[in-house]
Amino acid sequence: MEDFDLVVVGAGYYGLGAAKQYRVTHPHHSLAIFDANASVGGVWSNERIYPCLRTNNLLGTYEYPDFSMATESFGVKPLQYIPAEVMHNYFEAYAQEFGIDRHLRLSTKVLSAEHQDDGGWLLEIKNEESELPTRVFAKRLIVATGQDSEPLMPHIRGQEQYNRPLFHSRDFQKYKDTVNTAKSVTVFGGTKSGWDAVYAYATHGAQVDWIIRPTGHGPVWMAPSFVTPFKVWIEKLVNIRLLHWFAPCIWGQDSGYHSIKSFWHGTAVGRAIVSVFWKILASDVIAKMKFDTHPELKKLKPTASAMHTGTAFGIFNYATDFYQPIRDGTVKIYESDLSHLSEGKVHLDDEEGTTIASDAFVAVTGWKPFSPLKFLPEGIDRKIGLPYVPIADDKGNLPDEGLANCTALLDRADQEIQKRFPMLKTPMKFNPNYKPLTETKAFSMPATDEPLTPTASHTPLMLYHFMVPGTAEFLRTKDIAFTGYSTNFSNGTCAHIQGLWISAFFDGTLARDPSSAVTASSTTLNDVNEGKNAIQKTMTLDEVHWQTVLHNRFGKWRYPRDSGANIPDFIFEAVPFMDMMMADLGLPVHRKRGLFKEITEPYGPEDYRTINEQHAARLNGS
Repeated sequence: MEDFDLVVVGAGYYGLGAAKQYRVTHPHHSLAIFDANASVGGVWSNERIYPCLRTNNLLGTYEYPDFSMATESFGVKPLQYIPAEVMHNYFEAYAQEFGIDRHLRLSTKVLSAEHQDDGGWLLEIKNEESELPTRVFAKRLIVATGQDSEPLMPHIRGQEQYNRPLFHSRDFQKYKDTVNTAKSVTVFGGTKSGWDAVYAYATHGAQVDWIIRPTGHGPVWMAPSFVTPFKVWIEKLVNIRLLHWFAPCIWGQDSGYHSIKSFWHGTAVGRAIVSVFWKILASDVIAKMKFDTHPELKKLKPTASAMHTGTAFGIFNYATDFYQPIRDGTVKIYESDLSHLSEGKVHLDDEEGTTIASDAFVAVTGWKPFSPLKFLPEGIDRKIGLPYVPIADDKGNLPDEGLANCTALLDRADQEIQKRFPMLKTPMKFNPNYKPLTETKAFSMPATDEPLTPTASHTPLMLYHFMVPGTAEFLRTKDIAFTGYSTNFSNGTCAHIQGLWISAFFDGTLARDPSSAVTASSTTLNDVNEGKNAIQKTMTLDEVHWQTVLHNRFGKWRYPRDSGANIPDFIFEAVPFMDMMMADLGLPVHRKRGLFKEITEPYGPEDYRTINEQHAARLNGS
């Protein structure tokens, strides 16, 4: 059986970033990176990219801080969106540049991870070419499977009789030939992946019938890359510290400027100004998207509150006029639920009983909220802090391991959030006709997947700073971490910082180390730097538990739509999140020169380019 110092599960943005950061800080440790796909990149792997797909980001904001996507190397010019194939090439080049390509184990799925009494994980893996699974041991484990690795694909009534390609948007690459062969295509769902599928088919001449159900969350918020009357680049706008002050944020303790933020959110006058800010931003986006210029385009107008919308948000990044096929009738939008499928037909659940001819059906139905990796022994996911469906015992008692069912802490967190941000007491306006997908006429979950049905009540993620378990058992062993389980617009930068943070956590060299709550030897860094001046803050277990619950509970109030209530999903709170990680590492939080630049210049990858060197210098006492 193979034995590794570290195993990383997932070779996407965050998995590669974590593997690289661990390798540069532990060059002599054994490392393996497993991914079920045959290529690197995660959502940008060869298996996931398809015609016309491009990033939401323009060049310069979607890269690792220490590996620039230079125009001369990758061919993308400033102010251009990045084609999917270029993103894939970028990840391949990154892996080669830092020598982690030789540690890749592709086409290999990790089926389960069993925690060992003395620490470490016994992994059951299955290679695509092997008949039987094998086992490997990992002293440390980083899970980087992210939030969009397991598609939610409910059964559709009549799908057995449909006899046409029917697939989840994740599998578009497998069915890419339908772009050229299908004459009439049905796209179900109004998220960004739905927009992308509609565009791919319409620009290749197919008739597209786009179904957005009135019982769902409605169309996704879409925006151009430059917003506000000042035409500010949107990926940069959300990373300007001054604008973050207008967003409620519970983890902003390390960002400073507390008096200003207290005024905005703690006074009636401040909250009124904050409300005006969000209304102006939303109105500007709506106006720039020109939804009111055509009756069909009005059907794409978002109904959800902009302030409460997380990364279920898209950029209008299309090479040609997206609206033209809608205006000329090539794309027809239906606001209806499904009734059922039949041979080459889609039947709507509307008053007219509308029937649509269909050569292919793209289901944009979201993702399962659970890790595709099974953790053992049974029930350990509760102690780790992963989402699970609470199942009562014979006496009706729910499991109490972990923090997700700690009622006292949850209630205290709710009170603290509402006290600091009174505007969050007023719930966002949900669609009064909303129904979970599997409660509509056409959809149901297979019996084998019943515990994972979206109608089942599952707990939210409960990881300390969204990366490591906050429970005593795993703070002692320090043998597991998660990366990429919080989503925002700064993925490359966050992946870089999270990778360094996790390596420091494993080593016990964080300046603010949660494991110090249970390991007496972690009170200082003397063992690391031979007594030089680097003090480590000792934490209590109560502090760790409180921060874990408070931060993970925040999404219920801040981003209750879509996945935000269960998994960290935020936009304007990315800079404070990076501030918090930097403070944990003992590195400078404010990284601009001068107060004016600090509050008005956007933070980007370039601001974190030297954090590895700064961290090494801190450990050396220099």
